[in-house]
Amino acid sequence: MNLKGSLPLLILYVLSRGSSHGYQIAKAIKQQSEGVLDFKEGTLYPTLHNLEQQGMIASFEQEENGRTRRYYRLTQDGSAMLEHQLNEWARYTSAVNTILKGGAAT
Repeated sequence: MNLKGSLPLLILYVLSRGSSHGYQIAKAIKQQSEGVLDFKEGTLYPTLHNLEQQGMIASFEQEENGRTRRYYRLTQDGSAMLEHQLNEWARYTSAVNTILKGGAAT
């Protein structure tokens, strides 16, 4: 399955709960999916950078345990995109579930 296609939506959703750094985002996704979704750095960070370039998220540096980390937060445009993507995801999953449950015939 193409799990990478859902990553931007998942990142925006996690950041809607508050600012986080990359490791925290990946950990939240893995924990909340009970280990099913486990995105590695090679997938996560390019997606974070793309979302930042698009203006959906913004980054800032903050010291944590004597180490400087890059944190990400949702922007206003990111909040609007999240709402749009949540609606699209609901439509998509509803359509797939209808088909898989033997819904409307063609």
